[in-house]
Amino acid sequence: MGLIHYDIELEIYEGQGCDMHHIGETFHYPDDMGKLCPWLLDSVNSMVRVLQFGGSLPWKYTGTPYEKTVGTEVTEFVRCPDPTSAGVVVKITRRPRETPKSVGWA
Repeated sequence: MGLIHYDIELEIYEGQGCDMHHIGETFHYPDDMGKLCPWLLDSVNSMVRVLQFGGSLPWKYTGTPYEKTVGTEVTEFVRCPDPTSAGVVVKITRRPRETPKSVGWA
């Protein structure tokens, strides 16, 4: 049994040509995993796992639309590997939970 100390939100940040998702759509991880395109889920999964357990990634993308924030709230951006012009980019936001959530995995 494990505890989750953070909420993870995924927001479709960019991407006009995707047939499955639209800009502004939001999902909560892991509750909404079944609603994500499998390619997109595969793209975000590793990064979400790092964030979910308190880690952060070293790149900052300073001066770009994908510049991350690190503080109480952490943001990261991930692009879907779809090779077409769909160009979906997901904004991942980690926020601390007021009360840890018990889960059946760690």
